[in-house]
Amino acid sequence: MSTVKEQLIENLIEEDEVSQSKITIVGSGAVGMACAICILLKDLADELALVDIAVDKLKGETMDLQHGSLFFHTSKIVSGKDYSVSANSKLVIVTAGARQQEGESRLALVQRNVNIMKSIIPTIVEHSPDCKMLVVSNPVDILTYVVWKISGLPVSRVIGSGCNLDSARFRYLIGEKLGVHPTSCHGWIIGEHGDSSVPLWSGVNVAGVALKTLDPKLGTDSDKDHWKNIHQQVVGRPSPPQCCFLLLWFDYSNYLM
Repeated sequence: MSTVKEQLIENLIEEDEVSQSKITIVGSGAVGMACAICILLKDLADELALVDIAVDKLKGETMDLQHGSLFFHTSKIVSGKDYSVSANSKLVIVTAGARQQEGESRLALVQRNVNIMKSIIPTIVEHSPDCKMLVVSNPVDILTYVVWKISGLPVSRVIGSGCNLDSARFRYLIGEKLGVHPTSCHGWIIGEHGDSSVPLWSGVNVAGVALKTLDPKLGTDSDKDHWKNIHQQVVGRPSPPQCCFLLLWFDYSNYLM
């Protein structure tokens, strides 16, 4: 006697058919899960895979996403410790990495995270040789270069989040100072993410009005309004683990083509 499922549903395609826009997230911490929610809400993937060595946490986070599937269009959400779940990904987002501990130097953090990248990147590429990689782990600029070298992928297929978070903070803080919504504030932070970043004061404008035309000393030490402090705040604030907006700066659809 046939089951209810067999009576109700007739398969028209093979169950093991390869996904066309699969995205894998490596790391199920707060940043990784923020990425996952962004991807699901923006309907960017037909399959989402999560990979992490913390099996219990990964299982719980995956169940939360699966049980919310009613509100998403992504038809398949999978996870596992084994990188085979990431096979045939179009985009792999790397959020895994060690956090800087109290008293630990930046260089020490670099080496620890380089070692982590050495352990995970070759396996990712083995399962998804045609993927593009988006690196979010810190220090992001150094690790993006490391991932590119380890992966052997073309330079155009390894992308770092760079100063997107810095620029988002920059625009918010400008708006906060002026009492204006950040969507009306335009400005960019360039260079390396973090201490050595550079604010482009000459390009800051609000609704098309360049602030340098109102105050030529904007952002300098002789600036009476102390605009320079905004960049210091951008650099000084630790990266929030719940920075969901970070990846909203990226148009994933371009990476999936």
